[in-house]
Amino acid sequence: MTLDRRQFLTSTAAGLALPAFAADAPYPTRAINLVVPFTPGGSVDVSGRLIADRLSRSLGQPVVVDNRGGAGGAIGSTYVAKAAPDGYTLIVTSQSTHVVNPAMNPKLPYDAVKDFAPITLISRLANVLVIHAGLPIKTFDELVKYARANPTALNYASAGTGSVSHLSMELLKNQAKFPMTHIPYRGAGVALNDLLSGQIQLTWNNLSSNLPNILNGKLRALAVAAPARVPQLPDVPTFAELKLPDLNLTSWNGLAAPAGTPDAIVQKLYAATRKIVTDPANQAVWVDKGMMVPQDINPLAYRKEIAERIAFYQRIARDNKIELDSN
Repeated sequence: MTLDRRQFLTSTAAGLALPAFAADAPYPTRAINLVVPFTPGGSVDVSGRLIADRLSRSLGQPVVVDNRGGAGGAIGSTYVAKAAPDGYTLIVTSQSTHVVNPAMNPKLPYDAVKDFAPITLISRLANVLVIHAGLPIKTFDELVKYARANPTALNYASAGTGSVSHLSMELLKNQAKFPMTHIPYRGAGVALNDLLSGQIQLTWNNLSSNLPNILNGKLRALAVAAPARVPQLPDVPTFAELKLPDLNLTSWNGLAAPAGTPDAIVQKLYAATRKIVTDPANQAVWVDKGMMVPQDINPLAYRKEIAERIAFYQRIARDNKIELDSN
């Protein structure tokens, strides 16, 4: 009986010690799956691949990019929300997946705030208001005057009803008080093609996607949403300079894990990512890709920003009576 009791106590003590041992165990010990919830080639994918390569070197284990596109990022986001919270499945978050989708779709199969453990930002992206270069417009003030004088002349493209570009352009139309007609597309890439051909006159999109066509003269930038003028377009004013501060919101890409991921793992990933994005050599790469190096934002602050932006875009949708298409 004494031996059995001793064995029981020993095994119980060992069992109680397991969580502490697990918390102290090294991480990572195997490859990490980094889900990009969009197809390859876009700004979210670019940010994901940049950070995956550098996190692999920093953590000493492969960080494998896993593109799971579809449903505006909802397929990949749902996959990660339901994954094991062990630090081996992460997601590249974006305005679409963690702000606009939740703001616009009450039936989304994941909760952007409750189902994830935010880590930090990878990059911020300036947004830019661009027009077709063939229009007789050089500045934002000229755009406003032209639109008021030609109330049916301007059609703007968005990446779809309820997208960031749609909500932002409706806010712009209301605050600057000039008319334009919304033409929704199934994605920013298709919209860009029609803008370049002149079938559409203007759009709102992230700088990195539009910079090549701005620099080659096919598109003209009239304003940027950024904390300050961006180095790639030093002559283009910010929306704050144009007295439209509500429009001066950058987009961002970040990292998150499934909710319930141990805080020690979240903090290790946060520290590693911050070290990467503050490395001057990496900062030059970020700028070359049309991205901005994000300010330091810890996991708690990142969760707060997500929640605040969801509420911001919900308000725009409500004020403009914007709803997702039922089909």
